[in-house]
Order: sequence, then C-alpha cells, then structure tokens
Amino acid sequence: MKLLVYGAGVLGSLFSARLHEAGHDVSLLARGERLAALRRHGGVRLAEENSPVVRLVPVPVVEHPAGGYDLIAVLVRTHQTDAVLESLTGSEGDVLFLLNWAAGAEPLGAVIGHERVLLGFPTAAGTMDGDVVRYRAANFLTRRVVMPIGEPDGRTTPRLERIVEAFRTTGINAKPEPRMDAWLKTHAAFEVPLGQAVHAAGGPAALADDPDAVRGMLHLIRQNLATMPTPPVPRGFAALRTLPEGLLVALLRRFLRSPTAAHSALNNTSPAETAELDRLAEQMRAHAKVR
Repeated sequence: MKLLVYGAGVLGSLFSARLHEAGHDVSLLARGERLAALRRHGGVRLAEENSPVVRLVPVPVVEHPAGGYDLIAVLVRTHQTDAVLESLTGSEGDVLFLLNWAAGAEPLGAVIGHERVLLGFPTAAGTMDGDVVRYRAANFLTRRVVMPIGEPDGRTTPRLERIVEAFRTTGINAKPEPRMDAWLKTHAAFEVPLGQAVHAAGGPAALADDPDAVRGMLHLIRQNLATMPTPPVPRGFAALRTLPEGLLVALLRRFLRSPTAAHSALNNTSPAETAELDRLAEQMRAHAKVR
C-alpha cells in the first residue's frame, strides 16, 4: 500500500515516521519552513520527551499530493481542511481524515468524492522543539489507548481492515469504529468547552482553581451532548449528563491539576489552536440547528 501523510506537524511527522520504520511505502507532505527543515535534515527528527537522543527517520518528503496513492492520511487542524480538500480534488486513492471534525463526512465527500472518505481520530501527542518532534512514548504506543477509524456508513469493509492493520504494524492500537461520526461529535462536544475555558483562565491549573468556571464549562458540555443527534460515543460520556454536578466538578478539577493535563495540548494557546476551536464550535452549532 502506497501512503501519503498530509501534514507535517507533530502528528503527521510521528505517524509518517512510524509507518516508515514499519516498512511501509510512505511519503510526508509538508510546506514552507517545515518542508525546508525536513529536506535539510533528510527526514523526520524524533526524540522521546526530554531525552537528549534525537534519531533521524528518513521519510521521503513531498510538497504536493501528486501521483497515485492507495491511502492519503490527512493530519491537519480543522480550519485547514478546506485548503486540503481543494488540493486533493485531482488526486487518487482513499482519504482518511484523522482530525477534529464535527461536521460529518458529507462536506468532505462533496469535494473529493463520497466513496473516498474515511474518518478517524489520532490518539497521539507531542510538541515541536525547533525541528525535533518530541513525544511521550507512554501516550503514543500503548494498548490501552485506541485510535478509532471508521467508514462513514459504519460498515467494516476490506479497505478499513487493511488500513487498521497498517497502523497496527507500527504499534498504534487502531480499531474499527462503527459509529465514527458520533465519536467525533462527542469528542467535540467535550473538547470545545474545555479548550475555551482553559484558554480563558490562562491554563488548566488556573481553571482548576476556579470552581465556578469549571461548573460553567460543565454546563456547556452538557448542553452540547443534549443537542447531539445520536447518543454519545463512547457511551461513558453519557455520565457527564447523569452524574451529580458536584462530583463531576471535583473530578474535572482533579484532572485539570494532573500531569496529563499539564503536558497536553490544553496548554497550547496559539492562534492556530484558537482557530481550530472556533471552527469546531461552528460545526457544533450547525448540527444543533439541524436537530
């Protein structure tokens, strides 16, 4: 299977490097300064957390999605998707969108062809340290963390099974998800209020110190879940609507003070992060109106 990873940020770099190390025919699409850095070094530079050891993975780098690919894995931010779709209109192969997305498969398929689209969510995290991608191995390669991938109609197809197996060869615990659209909408229902509240407070720890702000955030999460057209996926998120408010506020404050929150993307207050949350919020409002 010939693969293209579209997007050379932290996640695209990590995934392309893992696929290359597992023996797959994979290329990484990059632009601008990131493209120049990758070409200068001859591939992706990786390091675990604070380790001084940096290793080079010689992933081939391209600037345009030209040529035939069996699978294009798109790992970009939500607000960048329109530009990606435009560049993929003349390409070939299936397209797996691994990103925050609450608008369903319809607007994606309307541009590049409905038969080409698959949906998923990347369960990995890291940071960019200059031109070195630093990641936490415990978060990236663990059997307890599942990366869901699904067909828009929920079927388990031969192509879905091939894609899942390709990621599993890298050590990533990919798994078919029959309700991928509901999974993504559930994630957005939780992530948008959480991210916006953290940014407004000045960080996860600062938000944890303001129980009224946490309570307001929980109220918005509950509103989002109530306007979803389907039950939440995974089902455990239903507890955010049923458990007592006081208990949930205490649990959320504990999470916000945890090392997991401290080392997560919640501390990212960049314009790109803000733009992504705004686009997700827009998508959530749109499907709430449809309902």
